[in-house]
Amino acid sequence: MSAPTDRDLPVLVVGAGPVGQTAALLLARWGLRVVVLDGRRERDAVGSKAICQQRDVLDVWDAVGVGAEVARRGVTWTTARTFHRDLELFSVRFADRGRSPFPPFVNISQCETERLLDERIAAEPLVEVRWGHRVTGVEQDDGGVTLTCDDGTTVRGSYAVACAGPRSDVLRSALGLTFAGETFDDSFLICDVRTDLPGWETERRFYFDPAWNPGRQVLIHPCPDSTFRIDWQVPPDFDLAAEEASGGLDRRVRQVIGDRPHEVVWRSVYRFSSRVVDRMRVGRVLVAGDAAHLVSPFGARGLNSGVLDAENAAWKIAFVLRGWAPESLLDSYHDERHAAALENIEVTGATMRFLVPGTDADARHRLDVLERAATDPAARAQVDSGRLAEPFWYVDSPLTTPDERRPFPGRPARGAVPVPAPGVLVPDCPVTAPGRPDVARLRQLAREGVTVLLGDDAQAPAPDAPGGPPVSVHRMTALDGTGLLREALGARPDETWVLRPDGHVAAVLTDAADVGPAVARLLARPLPSPVAA
Repeated sequence: MSAPTDRDLPVLVVGAGPVGQTAALLLARWGLRVVVLDGRRERDAVGSKAICQQRDVLDVWDAVGVGAEVARRGVTWTTARTFHRDLELFSVRFADRGRSPFPPFVNISQCETERLLDERIAAEPLVEVRWGHRVTGVEQDDGGVTLTCDDGTTVRGSYAVACAGPRSDVLRSALGLTFAGETFDDSFLICDVRTDLPGWETERRFYFDPAWNPGRQVLIHPCPDSTFRIDWQVPPDFDLAAEEASGGLDRRVRQVIGDRPHEVVWRSVYRFSSRVVDRMRVGRVLVAGDAAHLVSPFGARGLNSGVLDAENAAWKIAFVLRGWAPESLLDSYHDERHAAALENIEVTGATMRFLVPGTDADARHRLDVLERAATDPAARAQVDSGRLAEPFWYVDSPLTTPDERRPFPGRPARGAVPVPAPGVLVPDCPVTAPGRPDVARLRQLAREGVTVLLGDDAQAPAPDAPGGPPVSVHRMTALDGTGLLREALGARPDETWVLRPDGHVAAVLTDAADVGPAVARLLARPLPSPVAA
């Protein structure tokens, strides 16, 4: 009998939070066995936690059968309003270059999201969840990875995705990772308040220096079941127990919602950190979610970014294990997702510096900006109440074939999305795939493998070699009866678009001979040698 290979072993997922749940379901979607290990004895369904789910994350969850249900059960909001004291400075609505079936943002308790993902996992025979398995050690060799748990149990797998949350110090240490960054001094009081606030049910509100929290900020999000999540910035020495005992918490809530019946169903106090590991790939272990990066929540970039980590890790591990790509493809996981983490830290760090000025000069500058923003659009653009979550653009990824005709113009304006170009997530549009009634959207098609879209005048590429990854080739006009897809892409008749399994654009080409090299690049394969003339 031959010795088992890494392809015979399950993929191990450390952590059964939303990032780990997503990774497990996506790996199973590629036909891989998965064992999920979590140190808790059972699910701790307490508090709303990460509530704000971005459109493209809902789309990822839809690929594993829960996105539509998360959207249905959550509260949809389309507008983010920012106030200084009681004056509204501006509002942001969120663009969609395509026609996604999902709203820009849905607010839903993390506990409810986890419950829906748990139900899907329970129906997936390829995924096994083991509670009460806290991972304390990691050993790797050429054939796989062995995780040791605190009770002495060992579990063997081919690869591991480590996403056990922010308190992963033991695991990070076992992997030899640093976790550099800072923790902010000011604290934030978070309450879930059940009440009726007519007109506030479909918008996020951010207040600078309101009369009911002078000198600091308040953020209000609508949630299901007539519940509102309220975040107050509070001094570093804030004492929640003393606030409750004195009646201060009740007064604080009533200052926001007025004198109306309400119930505080959960409350907590947090200090936020901004940290990132030095490496997100350590051999056969990919580190994801809060185990890899921490950011302040003003922008909802924590959980949303973690889910995109999971998607990136899952398709790459699957392609390696199925023999469709070399193991070097996993290096690009660090390249892409570490760059995304640094982007999130830069964005949220700038927000925190605006929210919590470090010096008197910074405080005076912020006050000047806020006061001028009432009438000055230039000052309004400097007001930072949190740039909300968005997918990262893999423009500089080694998997992306650049196109000088479509240069990336840089970070788009608040609420906008990048113009489609190599590295950017493709806009989602309705499509009609012949013989495929189960496919109604472009991203559903893209997530089946490598997708090649041909313009009217583009030549079809040579067929891919047998035994390779799933590659589908489609003429855009055959998919796009309305013209919306070509309009959303800005596609020219002579262009061929190559999409990755996560829906990001790998290449935009005008020569059919370049498709093979572009596909090789997105799989981290050696590029074919040029044919001598």
